[in-house]
Amino acid sequence: MERNRKVRRVLAAMLAANWAVAVAKLAFGLLNRSASVTADGIHSFIDGSSNILGLVAMTAAARPADEDHPYGHGKFEAIASLGIGAMISIAMVELGRMAIDTLIHGRHPEVTPTMAVVMLLTLGVNLVVTRVERHYGHQLKSTLLLADANHTLSDVYVTLAVLLSLALVWLGYPSADGVIALVVMVFVARVAYDIIRQAVGILSDTARLDVTQVCELTLSVPGVRSCRDVRSRGMEDSVYVDLKIEVDPQLSTAQAHEVADRVEEKLHTAYSQVVDVVIHVEPAPARLSKASS
Repeated sequence: MERNRKVRRVLAAMLAANWAVAVAKLAFGLLNRSASVTADGIHSFIDGSSNILGLVAMTAAARPADEDHPYGHGKFEAIASLGIGAMISIAMVELGRMAIDTLIHGRHPEVTPTMAVVMLLTLGVNLVVTRVERHYGHQLKSTLLLADANHTLSDVYVTLAVLLSLALVWLGYPSADGVIALVVMVFVARVAYDIIRQAVGILSDTARLDVTQVCELTLSVPGVRSCRDVRSRGMEDSVYVDLKIEVDPQLSTAQAHEVADRVEEKLHTAYSQVVDVVIHVEPAPARLSKASS
């Protein structure tokens, strides 16, 4: 619980930083009619959205399963992801219109020293956010923080591309603004696709673990004769697994239960993301017993 609270505090701080950056970029991009700066602002907005998803995930993880949600509340994150994906899609339509309009009508932004300073400052903020998240990600052993740090790092590269477009516009190449905006739009589309694909995968109970690998691990446990009907679902960092194993029919109920416990321990050790394992124990057919003897 303490680790959970620390991760949430870091995410909340990063959310404030990312959205401050997004507001600054969007404001200057729209005021100065810069498609590339506006595109970068939308990308920063996505970074803030990922922080919200992280907060939802960690808050949901802190809530125990209840009568209405026996498997926990993790899917609320997927629902939020779909909402963010929809917002990004709407923003991309407007961004595409703005970029194409810039290219067709030869409109170009007014590049001012203030805009350049703002972009450089936001670049610095993104670098600090990436460094802080990576530091606490390693310290708290949080895959969520490390993944979000990499996501924010991508915003650094996008901002560098936008700064290049502003320099080209200032040098007399106004079409660079629209071209860079379209490039950023493709990049944002990829991020939006990944968000929606992950959310749909969670909501549709896509398998999370490799069946063959799970069976190999299970069969390596002494006492297990066979493994079948392996199923897994859930989120990437909280997976639920159920499977069937066959054991020697001569084993007592207590002995068969001990075998199942060893299988559960094996899977928890191999997959840190597994939070629950349900094992159905069945007696092996008589022919298997004879073959083993």
